[in-house]
Amino acid sequence: MCQIFIGADPELYRSRSRSLRLHGVATSIRLENLFWNILDEIAERDGMTIGRLIAQLYGELAAAGGDCGNFTSFLRVSCGRYLALQVSGGIPTDRSIPIRTLDADLILACEASPDRDRSAVSSLFHEL
Repeated sequence: MCQIFIGADPELYRSRSRSLRLHGVATSIRLENLFWNILDEIAERDGMTIGRLIAQLYGELAAAGGDCGNFTSFLRVSCGRYLALQVSGGIPTDRSIPIRTLDADLILACEASPDRDRSAVSSLFHEL
């Protein structure tokens, strides 16, 4: 079992820092390359740079009263949720469909439902 994980390209778990501005404050974020790759994919879907995506996530998290104290953990969890929602059908795997066009309330409602029936969400993607 462990060979699947041990055999991964070491470059994926190598950390890298990026400097950016969050609400006008210069800061640095350190994440593993795997997470930078996922954030790049998310940003690309909506025609953004990673810096702009991260600033938008930070701003929306702060505006919603979320805990920005451990923002790098929030980014890692966001990447994990992105992948999990793709696997479950909550987010289409078609990268030409921007995340901003998806019905977040519907996706969250389907995710929260006990039977987790994603057919309503999946049928929306076929209409796009």
